[in-house]
Amino acid sequence: MQITLRKANQSDMGFLFELRDLTMRKYLEQVGMPTSRENYEARIRYQFDCAKIIEYSGKPIGLIKAAYCLETNMWKLIQIQVHPDYQGRGIGESVIKNLLGVAKETNSTVQLSVIKTNPAQQLYSKLGFIRIDELEQEFIMICKP
Repeated sequence: MQITLRKANQSDMGFLFELRDLTMRKYLEQVGMPTSRENYEARIRYQFDCAKIIEYSGKPIGLIKAAYCLETNMWKLIQIQVHPDYQGRGIGESVIKNLLGVAKETNSTVQLSVIKTNPAQQLYSKLGFIRIDELEQEFIMICKP
């Protein structure tokens, strides 16, 4: 399995819209969160400078966005999405484990939020994330590798 990451750029926007719709619409609708094109664009553009495209043998199949905050010594896993055709192959897990490895080297923590109905929270728990807060539509989870 040849997984690589590369910096996202404007030419990836079409792929990122499709990816968000394929991976998130169901969960967003289940909790009453917006799914308009404008909302998708805002979420995609948020911290876009931290966005990396996950590629499998050179083909874009996913997205990870993670940002480090020096003041709190914490990584924020802003987004991770893997195209449904490539889910269940350990790709998302591998990419998150890589981030956890970086966090371990710097003795930092990793935080994320997950929509309550999103089954990805099972993967996060498996990787050592624990719930630290509950919002109306999401759980906040943290991992100290």
